[in-house]
Amino acid sequence: MSEADPRVAEIGNLVRTIPNFPEPGVQFRDITPLLSDPDGLRDTIEVLIDQAPEPVDIIVGIDSRGFLFGAPMALEMGVGFVPVRKPGKLPAPVFEESYSLEYGTGVLNIHQDALLPGQRVLLVDDLLATGGTLGAAAKLILREGAELVHVETVIELKALGGRTHLEECGVHSFSSVLSC
Repeated sequence: MSEADPRVAEIGNLVRTIPNFPEPGVQFRDITPLLSDPDGLRDTIEVLIDQAPEPVDIIVGIDSRGFLFGAPMALEMGVGFVPVRKPGKLPAPVFEESYSLEYGTGVLNIHQDALLPGQRVLLVDDLLATGGTLGAAAKLILREGAELVHVETVIELKALGGRTHLEECGVHSFSSVLSC
């Protein structure tokens, strides 16, 4: 999305940077002011939808901030929503993927029957940093036999090289609302 779009500038104004959180050296991008502003939240959902490729069969969102953007997008686009969760949160058999992130490690799960082979998937999260979380989710989607057509985030931290990691995980189409 073009930064000339006035919605993008307003969205950017609603994201604040918290230095040294959750640990020294990390510049945390806080989206809580964006979420609390109804116009900013609506604009963010609209911009994400505007960037989405057509057609998409289902949206996958990552625990937990990906849910905040992915679920309303799914409703507006008339498609279903599938959550990718942290361990112990899904009741049926799951696929599991471990990953590294900017300041630690993690594991993500998806129900083994969440997606159908060939289903066109749009993956949504709030932030692309090193690409660990999104890369793990991409691997889970591909393990299901679905087609990952696009990944979208609200914010991309370009200096951390996440796009390169995503390409290594099979992601070939990516966009973000804001790039820092």
